[in-house]
Amino acid sequence: MPDSGHESAFSTAIRDPYVPTPGGVISAFGGVPAKRFDVYRNNVTVSLVKALAEIFPAVSRIVGEQRFADLARLFVRENPPKSPLLFRYGREFPAFIESFAPARSMPYLADVARLERAWLDAFHAADAAPLSPQSLAAIPPDNLPIARFVAHPAAALTRSPFAAVTIFHTNREERTGQRIDAGIAENGLVTRPGHDVVVRSVPAGTAAFLNALLTDDTLAEAASKATAEDAEFDLSAAIGLMLESGVFAAIESG
Repeated sequence: MPDSGHESAFSTAIRDPYVPTPGGVISAFGGVPAKRFDVYRNNVTVSLVKALAEIFPAVSRIVGEQRFADLARLFVRENPPKSPLLFRYGREFPAFIESFAPARSMPYLADVARLERAWLDAFHAADAAPLSPQSLAAIPPDNLPIARFVAHPAAALTRSPFAAVTIFHTNREERTGQRIDAGIAENGLVTRPGHDVVVRSVPAGTAAFLNALLTDDTLAEAASKATAEDAEFDLSAAIGLMLESGVFAAIESG
């Protein structure tokens, strides 16, 4: 069986330049190949930092390439990849940003990162046909309040006290000259109704409604939570958006 202690030491050393070459690493000619290990270690770090920059381009643009690289290197030291597929790397990055003291001057940054991560997950999610209006209409009216919905594999919702959706779009699309009030709360709905991932801002009541449905509440329970949050919540409009955007793939009538 593999030596888990040696594997752990190797994994730590490969991500941290201040950790010495681990024991057991030898060259074909004997001895510890410290210089070669350093080159390999640097290549691994560079590839992971590059992967993070590609996953989080808006965050990189906001903070600048060099500051992003410095932040990413710190993240890499503490977070080894869990999959050989690099697009799956960095799920913990938004929480890392949120806990990183120097980033507190940009409190919206973690939520922008969450939207970027959700965008990539939606892009790679399994294909599924969105719930059709006909499927919803086929539910007997008496069963509709207790209906539950099955989320589309690409659907995600991010609720933020900041203008995360506007900041996301502005920096992903590299817009210039746009003034943004970062303190305006926005809720980001991520879907992929066709081949393209769509990120849109939805009202608070609609976000509460969709979030409840995504966490397995019934239609009646979700509507109640939405109304409690927003007295002007429009159930018909929310259901229309739900169908048009492809948040769900199926319905369970109870």
